[in-house]
Amino acid sequence: MYKPNYFQRRTKFQGPRTNHRIKSIDVQVINSNGENLGVLPLKKAIDTAKQEGLDLIEISPNAKPPVCKIMDMGKYKYDMQKKANKAKKNQKIAVLKELKLRPGTEIHDYNFKIKNAKKFLQKGDKVKFTVRFKGREMQHVQLGKDLMNRIIEDTKEIGKVEVNPKFEGRQMIMIIHPN
Repeated sequence: MYKPNYFQRRTKFQGPRTNHRIKSIDVQVINSNGENLGVLPLKKAIDTAKQEGLDLIEISPNAKPPVCKIMDMGKYKYDMQKKANKAKKNQKIAVLKELKLRPGTEIHDYNFKIKNAKKFLQKGDKVKFTVRFKGREMQHVQLGKDLMNRIIEDTKEIGKVEVNPKFEGRQMIMIIHPN
């Protein structure tokens, strides 16, 4: 049995307005060669676009009067998609990598963690160091502070401290971001 969904939202049209979707009475028209045709009534501008076999696309809707260009809508959408993909490709997303330590971490394990941290920082990622305290280790928080200071010293060539060492419950946290 089919049940229609009466509360379904209509999707809003994405992209610029074209042809009869344009709401202004008069528009500034640029033809397909890039020449300015001046301010024309909307009906005449749409007729001009139809004669060329193209669409009237609203380029700058906030201008007075709105600026419209005569061009192929499919090509325009394709160019906009290519531009968006290129911008997305060039953007760098910073990832937060976490390294967990204990106050009694041995020197070899410490060196291994620092080597990984340097690798992450060189790749452009942030590194979060967590020193976890268990049981009676809470009485020796100075060991954790010393460990954090040693980490700062070992990574100062390639990273800066973003969040200084601080306590959150039974763990000490610090974040380093790349230079």
